Amino acid sequence: MTARKTPVAAEQSWDDFWTEVSRGRTEVIRGITVQVPSDVPLILERRINELQDSENEDDIAELISLLFGTDCMEQWRQAGIGLREFQTILTWGIAQAGGKDLSFAAAYELVQKGDGAGKALAPKPPSRAVRRSQSAGTGGRSKPTSNGSTTSARRKSRT
Repeated sequence: MTARKTPVAAEQSWDDFWTEVSRGRTEVIRGITVQVPSDVPLILERRINELQDSENEDDIAELISLLFGTDCMEQWRQAGIGLREFQTILTWGIAQAGGKDLSFAAAYELVQKGDGAGKALAPKPPSRAVRRSQSAGTGGRSKPTSNGSTTSARRKSRT
């Protein structure tokens, strides 16, 4: 056996390699510089499933930070972001993370059609039960308005 005459360069670690590969571009959205997502964190899918029925804005902010790597939800809110705009950003970000170079205009079109991914994370309006509980302080059954029957009398057929 002969010894190697030239030193072999040390192998690059996985973390160094992945940082180099995934180092991507940034975008400015509502004055906030965000890293364009280049991959979907595995925890994001699990957290979306866990929090899909949540109406807590902190949960939505957590999902946004998992996708964009920053704590930008509050900054966007203060900058006056609208619901449709928010859904467009999410649709665009999820597409980018999935490897699809979707334009902002194409993401907006998807949102307009109701096919945007952002609708899953958008704050949901209160459910019917929540609206009722907010308007009816007692939470009990409603009282009848009259003693008379409100059903229709059955009619005989003309045969």
